[in-house]
Amino acid sequence: MSHTSLKNHFLVAMPTLADPGFHKSVTYLCEHHENGAMGIMINQPVDLTLKELLTHLELDIDESLPEGALFNGGPVQRERGFILHSGDREWETTINIGDNINLTGSKDILVDIANNNGPENTIIALGYAGWDSGQLEAEIAANHWLTVPADQEIIFETNHEEQWIKSAKKLGVDLNLISSQMGHA
Repeated sequence: MSHTSLKNHFLVAMPTLADPGFHKSVTYLCEHHENGAMGIMINQPVDLTLKELLTHLELDIDESLPEGALFNGGPVQRERGFILHSGDREWETTINIGDNINLTGSKDILVDIANNNGPENTIIALGYAGWDSGQLEAEIAANHWLTVPADQEIIFETNHEEQWIKSAKKLGVDLNLISSQMGHA
């Protein structure tokens, strides 16, 4: 059986998805193959700012650096940071995902961000979402997720409060019209 990769796609949580950690979430899939999948949630802010994180890491911070939000990237390894970013510049662990979207998890990018010398567009997330072999496919078959080709504008330029609705609208789906209640016919 052949495998269709959803790498560089969004997983948009359906209103019926019961897991509160993924309620109204948009997850950018960084990897998807027959052994599983890995993604970063892009629209769930946490109660920690970029400056607070950089201070905790004892990095020197440029005074003109904006406060910046951090996001819950998912339930796995929440103590680890991941930076989704645009641009062709690479850091120690930069991986190109597609269409000018990269993922970096090394401290060197945070040093550059602290010095206001980082990528133009970033989403800084703590943790990631992961699925074992066949798990994501089963969740999609159970209608827990919509799959949508990724869009840089939604990742980097759309307010996190609007990303869930805007991602689904790329498919012509209005999530506000779908009940969050599951029923039986």
